[in-house]
Amino acid sequence: MNWFLIALKKYATFSGRSRRSEFWYFVLFYLIIFCALAFVDRLTGSFDADAGMGLLSGLFALGLIVPNLSVTVRRLHDTNRSGWWVLLSLVPLVGQIVLIVFMAQKGDVGENRFGPDPKEEPLSFPSLAG
Repeated sequence: MNWFLIALKKYATFSGRSRRSEFWYFVLFYLIIFCALAFVDRLTGSFDADAGMGLLSGLFALGLIVPNLSVTVRRLHDTNRSGWWVLLSLVPLVGQIVLIVFMAQKGDVGENRFGPDPKEEPLSFPSLAG
């Protein structure tokens, strides 16, 4: 959960680099929360089958568009790719597969053109206390 909070804390930071763990834990918790909210939407009757989401899950997805994009761009930076590669997701099926491969690749060791290696920086997880 700490990695999800780190990504939310840097919600509009498109510069720098993100570790694989930061990206994949963000995706994991995003999907868990989205599915839980979609379940609640179904229970409350606010789920729209035509749209494929309900009120709560839709608001959640809308609210996390920017953090999702920023952590994806920083992950691409870690593999020494421009953030513009995120537009590849607009290509049906093939684009998403290529991006998944990029996200799964090991990041550059040491500094690259997007900043220092995030594995060399000390970890500091945000506290829930505030």
